[in-house]
Amino acid sequence: MTLSMPSLPAELQDSLAASATPLPKRERTRRQLIAAAIQVMSARGIGATTIQEIASVAGMTPATVYNHFESRGQIIEAIALWVGQTLCQRISDSYAHIASGAQRMAIGNRRYLWLAEQSPQWALVLMDVVSASPTLIRQISSDALEDLRLGVKQGSFKVASEAAAMDMIGGTISQAMRSVAHRLTPAGHDCAVATTVLCGLGMRWEEAREIASRPLPDFKPLQAGRGAKPGDASQASAPRRAGKPAKAASAAPRRRPT
Repeated sequence: MTLSMPSLPAELQDSLAASATPLPKRERTRRQLIAAAIQVMSARGIGATTIQEIASVAGMTPATVYNHFESRGQIIEAIALWVGQTLCQRISDSYAHIASGAQRMAIGNRRYLWLAEQSPQWALVLMDVVSASPTLIRQISSDALEDLRLGVKQGSFKVASEAAAMDMIGGTISQAMRSVAHRLTPAGHDCAVATTVLCGLGMRWEEAREIASRPLPDFKPLQAGRGAKPGDASQASAPRRAGKPAKAASAAPRRRPT
């Protein structure tokens, strides 16, 4: 028996089609293959998906698929990398106007649990790939590290060391994603986890709970060209979930995948 998988949230999957300018043929083909693979795996499950089916849905030949990916496993890794990169970018765009490092940290934490809630199997695939991919770990961790440093600079966080704090954040969110994906958590778990992380970073419980319970900012409408390049693990620098927030008239200026 084959098991289907809920599709990725539209907020992520739609970015595959986003491009400000015509893409080079190879990159355009790669995106089409990633999109086709997501479609087939969502319908049939990863175990039942074949290269031939991916090629058919993409309107290409199996030889074209193998020209971009050596195996089905490599396609899965490319999808996971793309999901992590794209979620980081969408989070960054959604909270660019927020100056508080603590609130940005809470938003990032909760959005990863949102992914586990919306697409549990894909979230588990992402977690499995992350655990074996130093490249993806560095990319996702760099985003949280920027928020951590901002919170420390603003006096919101007090930590013994960056490394210890990052281990706490990464371990907590990774386990929480698995718990959410397996449907083992009560309602409001995302806010509870974000509160716990903020407390672990030195905030008072009342303040941490208030910040973690604020409404999540909406994802911004997709702008052409903002989608991450799927599966491009060789890029020189990681896509950053944590760009500097836009300056507000009365706020100080400031700043993605466990």
